[in-house]
Amino acid sequence: MAEVNPIPNPVDGVTALYRRFRPQRFAEIRGQDHVVRALQGAVRNNRVSHAYLFSGPRGTGKTTAARVLAKALNCENPQDGDACCVCASCLAIAKGSSLDVTELDAASNNGVDDIREITAGAWHGTPGRWKVYIFDEVHQLSKAASAALLKTLEEPPQHVVFVLATTDPHKVLPTIRSRTQQLEFRLIGGDTLKDLLRDVKGAAGLSVDDATIETAVRLGRGSARDALSSLDQLVATGSLSDAQPQFEGLFRALRDEDAIQALRALSVLRQGGWDLEQLAESFAGEVRQAFLLQVAPEVADVVDTERARLVEWGSAVGLVRTVRILETFGRAMREMKSAPDKLVILEVALVRLVKPELDPSIDALAERLAKLERAARSSVVVPETPRREPLRPIGTTSVSEVAVLQEGANHAELSSSKPNDEESSPTPTVVVEDVFDFNDVRDRFIQRVVPRTSRSAQLLLKAAEVRSLDGNCLTIALASEEMRQNTEMIVQGLRGALEHEFKSPLTIAWVVDTSIVLSTPTPASRPKRAPVTETEIEDEVYSSDESVVSVASAADHLITEMFPGAEEIR
Repeated sequence: MAEVNPIPNPVDGVTALYRRFRPQRFAEIRGQDHVVRALQGAVRNNRVSHAYLFSGPRGTGKTTAARVLAKALNCENPQDGDACCVCASCLAIAKGSSLDVTELDAASNNGVDDIREITAGAWHGTPGRWKVYIFDEVHQLSKAASAALLKTLEEPPQHVVFVLATTDPHKVLPTIRSRTQQLEFRLIGGDTLKDLLRDVKGAAGLSVDDATIETAVRLGRGSARDALSSLDQLVATGSLSDAQPQFEGLFRALRDEDAIQALRALSVLRQGGWDLEQLAESFAGEVRQAFLLQVAPEVADVVDTERARLVEWGSAVGLVRTVRILETFGRAMREMKSAPDKLVILEVALVRLVKPELDPSIDALAERLAKLERAARSSVVVPETPRREPLRPIGTTSVSEVAVLQEGANHAELSSSKPNDEESSPTPTVVVEDVFDFNDVRDRFIQRVVPRTSRSAQLLLKAAEVRSLDGNCLTIALASEEMRQNTEMIVQGLRGALEHEFKSPLTIAWVVDTSIVLSTPTPASRPKRAPVTETEIEDEVYSSDESVVSVASAADHLITEMFPGAEEIR
């Protein structure tokens, strides 16, 4: 573990932690090992580039690395490519009084005249071996200033090194980027920041617990400077709740899907003085960590108790809702930038999160489906099977009617017995078997089932014979194989008529018997008709339309029900 400078700067007299413990050597830079190897190796092997471009997030050590590089290049007693920090050159650079190092804030000195003055002075000699120019926020230079700097970057003096630092490298001119050696600085991991703050705690003699350090690490968001500033603030206030919003109430409301509780939690945070946009950004940051802990735990930068808290919350809410919360708050933050009342935007967003039915988006629908799936997995509902009275055999009395008759018989028997006879025989159980009577089935088939079918079906069935009944299987004989094939067009309607009549599904078995005479039964009330031929049956079946058949069958059924015993006059 690299050392942290434990001695505050006595000349400047500063007390800010990020300034007191700024790295002074390559060995003290944390979390940027790839940058340290490149720079220290270049100094050690005397292969220093004339221009560097340091890019990366704020607070990750870009300007600090540039100063350390200047120290190492001008150190009187370098040690393995690193500065000694005790010689006159190193002390002068640390104080900011060295003539070998020139720092320029490009945000405020972005004019072409400023750049011309610097490039003109680059040719002058200095006491040290190298003259180092550090441009901070170089992407804010104007186009004219960038063009003035370009020529000097392309052909600089032999003793000059330019270090350009920026948080937005894509805004730097491509011609400038192509003439520099670019080193990308990265966000610092949570464990590295935690070790850094613990070392600073011991060196500065701070009385803080691990919870305070974890909070400072989380507020730092990968930036060493922000983490040290947060630790400074936490030590000054002495309270964690004063340094950051507390979202426990909001988390519980989203977990419990309680709109009233969510609006109350937002009102408490707002009354605490927190800015609404800052609240939304901070809350989205915590939800993002919960999302990462569910998808890729190794990517999340929260540790210890904070990590356990977000893991528990994420598992209670679920991945689908976590993603929807992130997307909803992202849209709300965009809308808040131009909204006249930012509070309304946040309140509507919270209500839509706890009540997905109010959100017409696809994400809300997916959340509702996921909720139904979780409910289905957690509890299996077995529907109750309704009790069904056994089917009444054709030609017999139903079970309920038999029970009523038996109850009346028992009552008559009890009333005729002696008054002092206390013992009575148990009521016998009536068992009714589900058996069809063949003769009854055949008569009802001819008289009631056939008239309910279509015209083509009637023509075919009147030329058929009901042969036998085996359980629920009704066998019907036809005169030829062609007629049997024609039954495929009428079998659906016939099954419906059978089920309507007998209240039970009957299966039909078709057989061919060439001894059957094709003639139509003629009732006494109807005039006799000529025998029916196979050709007429076939033509009638094939010429019938499905819709006509269904309408005719329904009409015949209604006429039969409304006028029982009536006959059609042809």
